[in-house]
Amino acid sequence: MDKILNYKDEIRKAMSLLAQDERVLFIGQSTLHPDVTPLFESLQDVPLSKRIELPVAEEMQMGMTLGLSLEGYIPVSVYPRVDFLMLAMNQLVNHLDKVEEMSCGRFKPKVIIRALVGSTKPLYPGPQHCQDHTKALKSLLTNINVVRLTNAERIVPAYRRALESKRSSILIELMDLYRWVPPYQK
Repeated sequence: MDKILNYKDEIRKAMSLLAQDERVLFIGQSTLHPDVTPLFESLQDVPLSKRIELPVAEEMQMGMTLGLSLEGYIPVSVYPRVDFLMLAMNQLVNHLDKVEEMSCGRFKPKVIIRALVGSTKPLYPGPQHCQDHTKALKSLLTNINVVRLTNAERIVPAYRRALESKRSSILIELMDLYRWVPPYQK
């Protein structure tokens, strides 16, 4: 019988895989400091030197992510909730998604974006913390791959494809599948 893969463990393996590439940096919230999401724990195997912690400033984060990619890095931009990624839509839709076209092919940014659909358990966090905008993102973005990670078996291959792709990618993780316990509940 095949071993059932653990979602959280597979995310951690995927982050470790990405970190092996010298061009990859991790940028965003919860990269250096633990918070109330499983993101920090998923980076345990990533060297601290590859992590850039940012304050809550989503549009600035996407702008910095785009800038890093134009300098040859492959930033993994971390958003604790898909809901918060919506605050970076100007940079995402009007810039990252269109830079290659606007520059007549001169600039080809490559970014990997991680965002979580928040959990509604054990407490309902309110509608602004658990929305899933995957369909809307697929509809809005013409040059960015959008992948919803619905099971553990898809995680490592999806992140590997994102790393190998010539295009930017958004990978939507589902917090309910992490089976994660917040530090304040341990």
